[in-house]
Amino acid sequence: MPRHTTMFENQPKGLYALALANTGERFGYYTMIAVFALFLGENFGLSESVSGIIYGSFLGLVYFLPLVGGILADKFGFGKMVTIGILIMFFGYLLLAVPLGGGGFALAGMFAALLLISFGTGLFKGNLQVMVGNLYDDPQYATRRDSGFSIFYMAINIGALFAPTAAVSIMKWAQESLGFSHADSYHFAFAVACASLILSIAIYYAFRSTFRHVEGDKKKDAAAGIAPAEELTPEETRQRITALILVFAVVIFFWMAFHQNGLSLTYFANQFTQKTAEGVHTMPFNVWNLVAIIFIVYGLFSVFQSKTGKGKSIAALVIVAACAFLGYQYSQATGSVDISAPIFQQFNPFYVVALTPVSMAIFGALAAKGKEPKAPRKIAYGMIVAAAAFCLMIFASQGLLTPNEQKAAIEAGTATYPASPYWLISVYLVLTFGELLLSPMGISFVSKVAPPKYKGMMMGGWFVATAIGNLLVSVGGILWGGLSLTTVWLVFAGLCLLSALFMFAMMKRLEKVA
Repeated sequence: MPRHTTMFENQPKGLYALALANTGERFGYYTMIAVFALFLGENFGLSESVSGIIYGSFLGLVYFLPLVGGILADKFGFGKMVTIGILIMFFGYLLLAVPLGGGGFALAGMFAALLLISFGTGLFKGNLQVMVGNLYDDPQYATRRDSGFSIFYMAINIGALFAPTAAVSIMKWAQESLGFSHADSYHFAFAVACASLILSIAIYYAFRSTFRHVEGDKKKDAAAGIAPAEELTPEETRQRITALILVFAVVIFFWMAFHQNGLSLTYFANQFTQKTAEGVHTMPFNVWNLVAIIFIVYGLFSVFQSKTGKGKSIAALVIVAACAFLGYQYSQATGSVDISAPIFQQFNPFYVVALTPVSMAIFGALAAKGKEPKAPRKIAYGMIVAAAAFCLMIFASQGLLTPNEQKAAIEAGTATYPASPYWLISVYLVLTFGELLLSPMGISFVSKVAPPKYKGMMMGGWFVATAIGNLLVSVGGILWGGLSLTTVWLVFAGLCLLSALFMFAMMKRLEKVA
């Protein structure tokens, strides 16, 4: 039997540099996203429906423009586009961070900032992932592609994990220490993204030597004697592109449902979920408690997987320290804390980081028995799990008012907030299981299957599918109003389930090229 390897073994060095560079950029992006939908309503007085259209359109651009970035990178090089993208994003976040008020000029400035951020992200995001995939074109790393992308995806979520807390904390500091209004304090959250991009570009260039060979500069490659990738036959190219398009069509509906975390699920948190937590129930809302749990999970894996006694001892000490920290936090959990709607967005990245080694261990065990499902089948399972998450929201919403009725009660001062926060915490757990089955596996599938001369374009195609899904996120805002909550969640559950059935119907064609 082959020797078991841990998720971090036998990975190219460039993976960690690219992953950390992406972590910095994603931290800034998710800090902004955590409060953006609420900012639109509070700063400009926009309704949930209009805010949803703007929010969904912005997300759509963020994920559509990697197609343009990929086409440009196929011609000019992936590394060049990544650098230019970071610079453009920086100026976009800088413009968004300037408090211009709530009038027409401020609205125009906000739209200009969103265009810069989305175009810069389009140059950066997909091309960085192509570079990660290119690392695994080396035969010595080829079998580690899926695990490599799982690590990369985990790094994205480390940045996202701290983003909601950073956004809420810096806004609170701006209000209490600097005397800014609640509306103006949003700009401090946006300014965090500027600082995070400085860190991102610093990491990129500090460790560039570990991945310079996959930046895709054809002139430099030719000068260095690096041979171009072997071309496929027209029939092979057609089969691969067809398979990718089928996958793209399915994941549209996953992202439409999943990114309700920033819209309808945030509205649910804001309008229906309890506003305070007391005693031990405050612990999930402290991000450092979540970090301690992550240390325990990784420590346990290290205890069992470490090859030396010293490694096992260090892992055991980490577990003991993390447990002691949680014990202390438990002893101090005597008061109450306010629960801000954006804070719920920390749970998805927490689950991604904590559960990645668990999912990789499961698939590793299946692979050792020759039973690991291929990427397309994992994606189909992910759609079913996403449907289950929204079925859970249906249970959570039984007996609640419609959003319009609840809004009227809030304005009249007669509203109650009956939904337990554990409903959303649980829903994000289920959604994360679906995400781990779908997103890192989908990106890995694209990097493996895409014809060499169309790698940038095909990775852009993955993001176009994500873009269309994000444009459809606005459906959550449109449905949010007079309809019952059961109807709202049933729409998303049904679409995910139908997409899974379509995926299974196409499975033979997809697994042929996987």
